[in-house]
Amino acid sequence: MGIPSSCRCCSYNGGMRIGPYLIDPPVVLAPMAGVTDKPFRLLCKRLGAGLAVSEMTNADPRLWHTRKSLQRMDHVGEPEPVSVQIAGYDPAMLAEAARFNVANGAQIIDINMGCPAKKVCNVWSGSALLQDEPLVARIVKAVVDAVEVPVTLKIRTGWDRQNRNALNIARIAEDNGIAALAVHGRTRADKYEGDAEYDTITAVKATVRIPVLANGDVNTPQQARHVFDVTGADALMIGRGAQGRPWIFREIAHYLATGELLPEPEPVEVAAILLGHLEQLYAFYGELAGVRIARKHLGWYAKDRPENAAFRQVVNRAESADAQLRLTRDYFAALAAGERLAA
Repeated sequence: MGIPSSCRCCSYNGGMRIGPYLIDPPVVLAPMAGVTDKPFRLLCKRLGAGLAVSEMTNADPRLWHTRKSLQRMDHVGEPEPVSVQIAGYDPAMLAEAARFNVANGAQIIDINMGCPAKKVCNVWSGSALLQDEPLVARIVKAVVDAVEVPVTLKIRTGWDRQNRNALNIARIAEDNGIAALAVHGRTRADKYEGDAEYDTITAVKATVRIPVLANGDVNTPQQARHVFDVTGADALMIGRGAQGRPWIFREIAHYLATGELLPEPEPVEVAAILLGHLEQLYAFYGELAGVRIARKHLGWYAKDRPENAAFRQVVNRAESADAQLRLTRDYFAALAAGERLAA
């Protein structure tokens, strides 16, 4: 089935611009703490993401030189444009963090006003900032004025359902020079529960002239097209939908362009993608940390398989890279053999 002529996502074919950068396809990996590290960003970009935003970097300069922060700020060899998310509450500190990250390779700075985590909101960062619109304006202006690169903003629809103020925040963002606005279709109080509400994203898109990215519950190509249709957004941002399925970006891009669904990747291809990801994690973090971090990715990769519980249990026991790789290879070899027999 082709894309109907009335479909508002047909502008998809032209991509989306953030400053001088063309984001094509306009399907973006959302920043996720502990997930969108360099190995995962590189993998998602290779599998079709038009942009991959880094996990958030704390604006507090006392934390910039820890091992974790230095790893988060490593962008060597990353395809352009490099987008780095910063988080904090103090306008001057966030401005300095923006300058520091640009000096370290960031080509787009993203401000985090969307994270619902209690430990982030308790220090008046992330989505907690949505409660103080004058502070939002001061932060946005300070960061935009501090750097020559485009600045983007990620928000939720509001603090809670009684205080949905995404339209006000969107106007503040546009008035103060934000280059693009990503809106997660939930309030902070909703966290990740219930269905994403796209009405507010639609209203934001109708209110501002800057590009708007729709975020929330985009887990399939069909849902991607639905969200484009109903919101009129310029791009989609995908978070949890990419966990364990980094090929979702090419699936969505292909469906939007042709109206056709790509076949599910065969176990042999999934194995190659996963094993390559594991190798990158070991190289980036070292074996001990790499093995530990790989466990959550292995669990996500296997989550849709009926035999996933056994796979997770086996892989979680692996204490070395060799064991983790061997068990993963064996799992997918058995899976492929089973599918050949079934055929």
